[in-house]
Amino acid sequence: MAALKNLLTAGEAVHGFCKPSGYERGLYSIPPTPAHRRGSIPHAAHRHCALERMKGCQIDMNKSRLSSTCKLTNRLPVILVSIASVALPLHAALAADKKDDVTNLSDVDVVDDTLQILPTEPISSVFGFGKSALETPRGVTSISNELMNSVTITEIDDLVAMSPGSFTQSFFGVAGSLDVRGTAGENYFRGVRRIENPGNYPQAIGASDRIDIVRGPASPLYGPSRIGGYLNFVPKSARASTGQYLPEAQGEIGITTGSWSKKVLHAEVGGPTELFGKQLGYYLYGESENSGSYYENTSTIQSILQASFDMKLSDNLRTEFGGMYQNFKGNQVAGWNRVTQDLIDHGTYVTGSPASKDANGDGLMSNAESAGLFVFVPPGAPLPTAATLPAGLALLNPGVAHINGSQVLVQEDDTLEDKVLTLYGDLIYELSDGFKATNKMFYESLDNLNENAYGFSQYAKTYAFEDQLNFELSKRFGIFDAKVQFGPSVRYQNFEHGDDFTNEYYDRRDLTLPGSPIDRRTLATRGQELYADHTKGHYLDTGVAVLTDLTWFNKLNFTGGARYDNINIKARSPYDVNGFFDSQPGEHASDTKHATSWSASLSYTLPFNIRPYVTRSKQSTLVTGQGGQVQPNAILADEAVADSNLTEFGVKTTLLNGHLYIALDYYKQERVDVNAQDLVSNNTTQAKGTELEFTWVVIPQLSLIGAYTKNKIINLTAVSEGNQQWFFGAADLGVSPASLAGGAVLGFLPVSGDQAAQKAGIPDKVYSLNALLNFDKWLPGVSGSVGFTHADAVYSGFARAIKLPAYTLLNAGLHYEKGHWKAGLQGKNLTNEKYFRSNFPDLYGDNIVLPELPRNYVLELGYKF
Repeated sequence: MAALKNLLTAGEAVHGFCKPSGYERGLYSIPPTPAHRRGSIPHAAHRHCALERMKGCQIDMNKSRLSSTCKLTNRLPVILVSIASVALPLHAALAADKKDDVTNLSDVDVVDDTLQILPTEPISSVFGFGKSALETPRGVTSISNELMNSVTITEIDDLVAMSPGSFTQSFFGVAGSLDVRGTAGENYFRGVRRIENPGNYPQAIGASDRIDIVRGPASPLYGPSRIGGYLNFVPKSARASTGQYLPEAQGEIGITTGSWSKKVLHAEVGGPTELFGKQLGYYLYGESENSGSYYENTSTIQSILQASFDMKLSDNLRTEFGGMYQNFKGNQVAGWNRVTQDLIDHGTYVTGSPASKDANGDGLMSNAESAGLFVFVPPGAPLPTAATLPAGLALLNPGVAHINGSQVLVQEDDTLEDKVLTLYGDLIYELSDGFKATNKMFYESLDNLNENAYGFSQYAKTYAFEDQLNFELSKRFGIFDAKVQFGPSVRYQNFEHGDDFTNEYYDRRDLTLPGSPIDRRTLATRGQELYADHTKGHYLDTGVAVLTDLTWFNKLNFTGGARYDNINIKARSPYDVNGFFDSQPGEHASDTKHATSWSASLSYTLPFNIRPYVTRSKQSTLVTGQGGQVQPNAILADEAVADSNLTEFGVKTTLLNGHLYIALDYYKQERVDVNAQDLVSNNTTQAKGTELEFTWVVIPQLSLIGAYTKNKIINLTAVSEGNQQWFFGAADLGVSPASLAGGAVLGFLPVSGDQAAQKAGIPDKVYSLNALLNFDKWLPGVSGSVGFTHADAVYSGFARAIKLPAYTLLNAGLHYEKGHWKAGLQGKNLTNEKYFRSNFPDLYGDNIVLPELPRNYVLELGYKF
């Protein structure tokens, strides 16, 4: 206890108890400026506050009291108390071995400032008030660029190890967005919603300065959004806001290489200059990639350019503007076809080819030539057996072979091409009396082409413009502080999207053989077929929102607001659709929808800096597809806008002078309008679960980051209708792929109750632990990381015929940075774990499964100037 008392006393020298003037008083950390992170500002300047803010907050080791104040459910306090009971004595014991607690705690600050692992910085992407994660009454995880580099986060899938509530199913191998709380998440850029990207192109993770993972809907200020959550990307070029204060230009050039001929070159530079006699800060970033892949016939050619500028126009007025351009060329990876449990467990694959259907000899199989290969089973009808399946679906020469994970359903001319341009321009006007006005302009365009030889093709040409005008007032009224934000916004999105999935035949290709006319299909994007869906149109959303943040006695906080949207939608289907599905030739529709959203959160600061909170939210969502389109049939059926509800209980705390952060929550969310959905980008679910995360700077040489998720997700449409439309795999019918591989069977699975409707593809439990190591005391400039992520076994598809095994991934790395040079070596999946991700588990998850990457490495070299 003496060592623990010393830790508390040492808080006088720790910036974890400091807050700049003008902020609310309380136990938060000072948000270290980027210049502070770079070491250009002495740390002593951030350690000047005394312990007067800890009055009434002395540590009380009475566990019953701690348990009673943290109670959310009958199970949640056990986890929190367990972590705290281990953390307090362990940290005290470690600190007792040190000669000077103050000095060593200062060293911990350096670790935190370098990697930004403790949630101290303001996060404006949740409510817009710049609350830290501790102060925010919602589940949110913010990951800095420094932390991403230390554990080599290179794609969205890697974020699962850092954030609870998140998991990514395979969108044909393209990591475009993160699944948050069981639903496809959205992507935001500096707080503005981007054009939909469930799997159009991989997000530029490496070009981000920070990524915020927000669980639950966006603030009313940001417009209609999905209930599950979203990623907010702060581009690397946003560092221009500090570049103008640097004494001279500085930058970096580096190269990344790794397994399967990975080659990435990046360069960045930022600094001060003047324009028209005004001070200007700039930051430029560029990245070029030409990489191979573990998967056959797959590669990535990509260029990313970013630029941002921060200019002070007057004492009260400044502007931020810039943009990003991403040019990507690669392909989707469907994975293994002809899936059986034996294939998953032992790699045993059924070989052979069906009869050729290329009647005219052009090397392709058209829709007309594939007549008889598609079997439809009406609701209630008996499912086909090996004896009743059409003979044309059988393989002519079946056999078996063993295949590896690199042999996947990709042919040489499969392509995925995207050009994405993002521009922004902000004007910020501030007065010293607490008034601030901000006008944010945003533009984005998407040009997408996707072609796959097995029979799927798609294109999208979409652009969006959004303008948000926001006024913020801050005022103290005696016993409470008040902040109010309000203002109008407008978003115009013009969309053109077409795709053809009329005759997708995944199993015709024998993965042990190259592609051939037996399995190569005609494609609508090449003018060879009509589209299954083709939509052109636009929508105009004009809205107004208000949000308040009220704090009484620096303890009780209420954050709440509401929004009204007037959405005018127009869409039509050209005459080049085949009419087999939802789109009908010449169909058109228009409507004006009135949507409301609201959110209310209440939190209270208890002793020991424990902050329980409750959040209730009703969110309106505009149901858009993969290219940002709204289909005419959805408008005609009054299913273009849907409502969802969220209830979330949580508790957050910081212990050990701010060096241990814990956040725990229980949530329940569900769609009210169960029929308004898009199976690809916005399906209808009910989700509930428990999420835990913690960050602990144990000693200057060791920091820990942990996350835990337990959830249950139900397909509400399946429960409502009593069945689920489903493409049957061979395992679902109890037959060998040799009887079915030549075609496809579509039917309906009966559903009775929530258990039968549970969503496949997402594990019930996922947990992770990462350790960050600093060897600078013994090996100057050397640091390391080691971490694991465990996911439970999960069914690949809704029919529950194929089970994907549980897995545990182990990653580790070493990094060196001294003077102008930096280097890093990261190993991923070091135990060479065999694991899989499901593809579209609600529709055809037992037809194709993606084998994930085996052991691999990434090597980074950089020079700073």
